[in-house]
Amino acid sequence: MISLGLPYALILLPLPFLVWRFLPPVREQVPALRFPFFRRIAEAAGADPREGAVVLARTRFQLLAALAVWALIVLALAQPERVGRPVEMTRAARDVVLAIDISGSMDARDFRGTDGEPVQRFEAVRNVVEEFVRGRDSDRMALIVFGSKAYVQAPLTEDLDTIVELLNRTEVGMAGPHTALGDSIGLAIRTFEASEIEDRLMILLSDGSDTASRMSPVNAAEIAAGDGVEIITIGVGDPEASGEDRVDLAALQDIARRTGGAYFFAADQATLKSVYDRVDAMAPRVTETLSYRPGKSLAHWPMGLAVLIALGAVGYLQLRASGSARRRVA
Repeated sequence: MISLGLPYALILLPLPFLVWRFLPPVREQVPALRFPFFRRIAEAAGADPREGAVVLARTRFQLLAALAVWALIVLALAQPERVGRPVEMTRAARDVVLAIDISGSMDARDFRGTDGEPVQRFEAVRNVVEEFVRGRDSDRMALIVFGSKAYVQAPLTEDLDTIVELLNRTEVGMAGPHTALGDSIGLAIRTFEASEIEDRLMILLSDGSDTASRMSPVNAAEIAAGDGVEIITIGVGDPEASGEDRVDLAALQDIARRTGGAYFFAADQATLKSVYDRVDAMAPRVTETLSYRPGKSLAHWPMGLAVLIALGAVGYLQLRASGSARRRVA
């Protein structure tokens, strides 16, 4: 299918006719013979002498060539293009940040796997999160890990395989032994600032209490709520433990409440998987479809043809003039 990118340029087509019809010929001074009895001759011929102009005579060939060149130039200005079939692109309409606790307490082997055997907390979390990530093929995701400090393992990306690969290479204690819960939220807020997508979701998983943050979790949650970030918190671990090994369920509940999110607690891998299934149902994948038709410009064809016609016409007229001159000499 061929269409015009600038169809309004076609209004220039009648311009030569309008110029010929309404503008006077260009006046040009030429050599003339002056004689004293001109007025008597004019009176005898019954003519009315007045100022005039030299109008060059044009052949039909010249006229047709000029009109063809002008029409092709106007057509090129109208930007003809060949339009292809519609192409649809689906892109994420939501940004998701996963914040995973990798403090020293995540090394504890008190988590029950699907077979009932005790497994490392982080290993159980990683298996469930990997399955969750692979199922979010229409979301942009980022991965943050935190211990004594919070780090961005992967910025917002649609390459979810990279998220899974980086998660598999993450080990307990890489970010320090303590828990910087508030700093992980602050880092997620800065990560969201790099995106123009307004639908923002953070999934925060921790098994401890905040002991290393420069920003308290409450203040961080308030800032996140002001930026439109919804936080879903998931607690794992032992609420009855002491010190940093005790998961602070009250803090996680408060963070979720302040941002309009939800709170969950998982005591084993099966429960954790059901939690992520519920999160998937609560926050289904959001996408938007963009459609466009690729176009290829064809303007060079009429422009090139106009040049060829103009050169051909000039060449023909030159040859014709040379032939006439030779005949006169002969």
